Amino acid sequence: MPETGFLARTATLAATTYRYQIYLPPGFTPDRLWPVILFLHGAGEGGSDGLQQTRVGLGPALRRFPERFPAVVVFPQSRRGHPWRGPMAELALHTLEQAIREFHGDPNRLYLTGVSMGGYGTWRLALEDPHRFAALVPICGGLDAPGRRTLPRNPGAASSVPEPFLEAARHLRHVPTWIFHGEEDTIIPVEESRIMVQALREVGAPVRYTEYPEVEHDSWDPAYAEQELMPWLLSHVRAP
Repeated sequence: MPETGFLARTATLAATTYRYQIYLPPGFTPDRLWPVILFLHGAGEGGSDGLQQTRVGLGPALRRFPERFPAVVVFPQSRRGHPWRGPMAELALHTLEQAIREFHGDPNRLYLTGVSMGGYGTWRLALEDPHRFAALVPICGGLDAPGRRTLPRNPGAASSVPEPFLEAARHLRHVPTWIFHGEEDTIIPVEESRIMVQALREVGAPVRYTEYPEVEHDSWDPAYAEQELMPWLLSHVRAP
């Protein structure tokens, strides 16, 4: 039987070698195509050990509820202090492509999720290639796109949505998205998600939003524990 669980891998870009992890679900077999989830960690998990990124967010949920995640999951690790853009975005996509080749990934069932800095990275990578992913799950993040500015608090009227958010929503209006945030988040204000949700709704995008009352920054724990999340995510298939 193929080895399953967390497997160590390396990727080399521009003469630099990066460690990362691949998760294979129980019952994995190379006899069929598998959905693949790319997970982007937060700022606190950056480094070069190739392990820390599995200890916050999706990794603990996989260990706790392995039966809920019948997918290959890719855990790249950005260098400390480097957000998911430029070389680190390239690294993330490179590890995704390696996983697709090595573990029979289905190119029409690729999914992107991230927490905190990785939530920003989720929007960034999706905007750079709006037709790569079948669905998105940004958690306690915000929009990382050119031209964006400080957000107004408690947006109300449609006119309060800044244009960079509307522009991003137009580019991603075809991608099903489920956004999560904690109401009491003091690290990344909940307005980041509220305004993005409002922008997506204005352009008619298929968006769901869950805001947890009295939850601070670690909204990833209840989000990845949602029983509906994986059935919802894996139900989406990108048009070839």
